[in-house]
Amino acid sequence: MKALIFSLIAFSLGCAATADERIIIQSTTSTQNSGLLAEILPKFKEDTGFQALVVAVGTGQALRNARNGDGDVLLVHAKPVEEEFVAQGYGVERFDVMYNDFVIVGPSEDPAEVSKSQNVKEVLERISSANVMFISRGDDSGTHMAERRLWGLADLDPSELSRKNYRENGSGMGATLNMAAALNGYTMSDRATWISFGNKQNLKLLFEGDPPLFNQYGVIAVNPDKFPHINSEGAQAFVGWITGEQGQSAIGAFRRGGEQLFFPNASR
Repeated sequence: MKALIFSLIAFSLGCAATADERIIIQSTTSTQNSGLLAEILPKFKEDTGFQALVVAVGTGQALRNARNGDGDVLLVHAKPVEEEFVAQGYGVERFDVMYNDFVIVGPSEDPAEVSKSQNVKEVLERISSANVMFISRGDDSGTHMAERRLWGLADLDPSELSRKNYRENGSGMGATLNMAAALNGYTMSDRATWISFGNKQNLKLLFEGDPPLFNQYGVIAVNPDKFPHINSEGAQAFVGWITGEQGQSAIGAFRRGGEQLFFPNASR
């Protein structure tokens, strides 16, 4: 709840919009930490007149918040649970918005030699068999869900690793990268946060490019039949904008250090 209040205050300072002119977006830490939302939401306001307030949490928490009616629209990245959210009647419809990928980072000396891996399955096998530490977000975020899926693809159970070798941080991607840097460990990050992260220290990108590391983002308007108090008009405006020409162009134009962080692929 404190995180929710902080995010709303942080994004609503100086906002004079009325309730009908505001929407609450339940989104992920990656869209905030990368700077994407700060870049594109002023354009959304200019084009539609709606002021967006953002709650930046892990995807799992964003979905739980929306199930409580605490939000008008979702921008998250865990497609199976997004589709479940819609199937259960909490969301109107889900649309693809953009994608990037996950990367494996770790100490530059790479004691587990994951950079020699042919695929992410081999990466996790090397980490599991070596006496090295892996830092998991452990927060039910989209990144954490993807990480658990990848351990499953490798037929490995990270809970069987000792705490010395597998540690759940229970926090966002930036804090997890900080812990990996401090403990000389490995972790999995979305590429956008990794590129934007300013405290890399001895961390290095060691593995990328395997198809299972694909990272899709989706947008869902919360169902007004379930929660009549939500701003359905504003939510639909956001869905239409971010999947339309203006929003897709804004996403594609966003750069950090000359690198494109997200790639628009709206399905609408």
